[in-house]
Amino acid sequence: MSILQKAVQGAMQKAVELAPDALIPGGVPDPLIGEKHELIGAPVSRVDGALKVKGAAPFAAEFPLEAMTYAALVYSTIPKGRIATLDTTEAERAPGVVLVMTHRNAPRMKAVPMFLSQPKAAGGDSLPVFQDDTVHWNGQPVALVLAETQEQADHAKSLVRITYDEESAVTSLAAAKARGAEPTAFQGEPQHVASGDAQAALAASPYRVDAVYHTPMLNHNAIELHAATVAWHGDELRIHDATQAVAHAAWSLAQVFGLKEEQVRVTSPFVGGGFGGKTLWQHQVLAAAAAKLAGRPVRIMLSREGVYRVVGGRTLTEQRVAIGADEAGRFTALIQTGTVAMTPQNNMPEPFIMPARSLYAAGTFELDVQAVRMNMLANTFMRAPGEAVGSFALECAIDELAEQLRVDPVELRRRNDPDKDPTTGRPFSSHHLVEAYRMGAERFGWDQRHGQPRMRQEGEWLVGLGCATATYPYYRMPGGAARISITRDARVRVDVAAHEMGMGTATVNAQVVAARLGVPLEHVTVTYGDSALPGTVLAGGSQQTASIGRAVVAALDALFTDLLRLGGQGTLVEGLHFDEVRGVDGALCKADDPARRASYAELLARAGKDALEVIGQAPPPLETRHWSMHSTGAIFCEARVNTVTGEPRVTRLLGSFDCGRILNAKTAASQFRGGMIMGLGMALMEETLFDERNGRIMNPNLADYHVPAHLDVPAIDVMWTDIPDPHAPAGARGIGEIGITGTAAAVANAIYNACGVRVRELPITLDKLLG
Repeated sequence: MSILQKAVQGAMQKAVELAPDALIPGGVPDPLIGEKHELIGAPVSRVDGALKVKGAAPFAAEFPLEAMTYAALVYSTIPKGRIATLDTTEAERAPGVVLVMTHRNAPRMKAVPMFLSQPKAAGGDSLPVFQDDTVHWNGQPVALVLAETQEQADHAKSLVRITYDEESAVTSLAAAKARGAEPTAFQGEPQHVASGDAQAALAASPYRVDAVYHTPMLNHNAIELHAATVAWHGDELRIHDATQAVAHAAWSLAQVFGLKEEQVRVTSPFVGGGFGGKTLWQHQVLAAAAAKLAGRPVRIMLSREGVYRVVGGRTLTEQRVAIGADEAGRFTALIQTGTVAMTPQNNMPEPFIMPARSLYAAGTFELDVQAVRMNMLANTFMRAPGEAVGSFALECAIDELAEQLRVDPVELRRRNDPDKDPTTGRPFSSHHLVEAYRMGAERFGWDQRHGQPRMRQEGEWLVGLGCATATYPYYRMPGGAARISITRDARVRVDVAAHEMGMGTATVNAQVVAARLGVPLEHVTVTYGDSALPGTVLAGGSQQTASIGRAVVAALDALFTDLLRLGGQGTLVEGLHFDEVRGVDGALCKADDPARRASYAELLARAGKDALEVIGQAPPPLETRHWSMHSTGAIFCEARVNTVTGEPRVTRLLGSFDCGRILNAKTAASQFRGGMIMGLGMALMEETLFDERNGRIMNPNLADYHVPAHLDVPAIDVMWTDIPDPHAPAGARGIGEIGITGTAAAVANAIYNACGVRVRELPITLDKLLG
């Protein structure tokens, strides 16, 4: 029995009635929306689950190569300056050392052209690697040691002696703000929206809130450490990497080393968590350079501290939110403005105004993100960049306004739910947020909430309930492509440069293909995580399912077309078009006349082929030009605050989501819960402690940087509307990031309802509640 069969065995199968007459972009009916199929929505176990449970899934640092060497990095200890002296003599003489590489002997390399790199790198920095003696941040790699064992490399790096000529650096937000702020853009879109005179409308409003909210720097802490196993084969570079962007990593490394793209192959079959941080950083470039210099394969795996020194996270924000409302509680003004910090070498502002752009109707808007520059590690994408922190400030302010109005917070949100996008005017593709709130409130028991704080106490604990809106936009990247082949015995293979970071990519795509072709799920194999496969889609922006799914639909259309053209003559399906047929029980049949059918074996035999292979290219992602497309949801929280110690605890969480069609109930529930747990950590404990004296991160480990452990996480209930979006592939919008949005605000609002202390600066720790 195959791994796929074992993974599927015993999974519940449920029939789901899908919305009729739905369209995918381009106007072609999508059979995965317009028909019902027991696989779509079924809670199928992940096909990679058995491999991971058995420890047989190879991660980036687990590929054995002959004559392997092991790398260790030396990090700078100043925020800005130059290397004054560099002595590697003792390290080079240490046992097992193969090479010590610095800027003095590193190969000549071009700067890394990171993804979204104009005018500066968004997913990291635009700095050259080991090409000069300049230091740009505290923690920058300044030397690399290769040795026969990891232990030897780790010892030898401690023997490298470096002194610096330090230069004046900007390492505090206050100092950076004193130098002035600048406008920002995110993915090429200016982070400024203005409609009407919001300041005047705010001043004239009978009800208003106006407050400042702060969120700290946050760091990536995926379970799998960043790692790569690198080898050169002549002029060809092969990397087994822990990445969520195989195609982009291959292209970028080709530019660095002056190679053709096809000379670089990046594979990443399994990734132990990404969240935006598993992209291309300096360690992969350094490992490839060292392997070239030494003429031997290199394995590099960052320590936990190394991740904090080399891999960026979420930047800090300072946000002003002001909302004006009339007597009926309808928003007259919505203002969200503020400041984020970036480095001189990157361009990744935290776009915290994203939720405010689409969530609520308001008479006037003023939304703006300004950036200041600090000498620090470049920040990058981190789960729901912008939405995670922006929703905290916005949703807390709405609760503060609800208290002024003496209106239930859910009711206030309902009154301001828009019927079209409030800032673009485009119609929503599908919008059922009010229904998500209704479902969630009913299951959570929202009607038991007290309108005033400190009204419920159980022993030492004050108990409160809070809610907040979750939201994340629909994205679909260009460059989606998929290869599909089918044999006479209806065995199907799907090849796509997708990524598996725990979200169930292969599982969901196998379900979609099996449903469309009408073959058993165990007959479908999905291969992914290889830059040599078709497509250039990365895993990010909660868009991989849509981007790959649209490519798979295109490939299936091409497959049906070729089957009908090459083998359809003389069969009952002769003359039919691809959009007139569907797959059922290993055969093609006319959608409205199942008696007109021909098996795949017959069609391939008539075509004189044992197998047929096609490649499908997804059309350009034009749907968002016509529709405002967003996943939304309602987060409900029960929190307790200890009257003696001030300790906050979250005892219940519920997420009710409207994300279109849910393709796999089990993997979706896991994604929703995972995001909410990350939001819980952001609310109560996560904070990167940045030493403003020297620009160094002070808590680069999981002992001092706290993330939720099992005892911190309560029972989490999740539910969804399951209403297909007629303009999204298979009716599904993204779900990977929405769970973190709204959760921190729901926790903050519940804590306020419990104890009456409004905390506007994350994380919400007991010292802030004791005051």
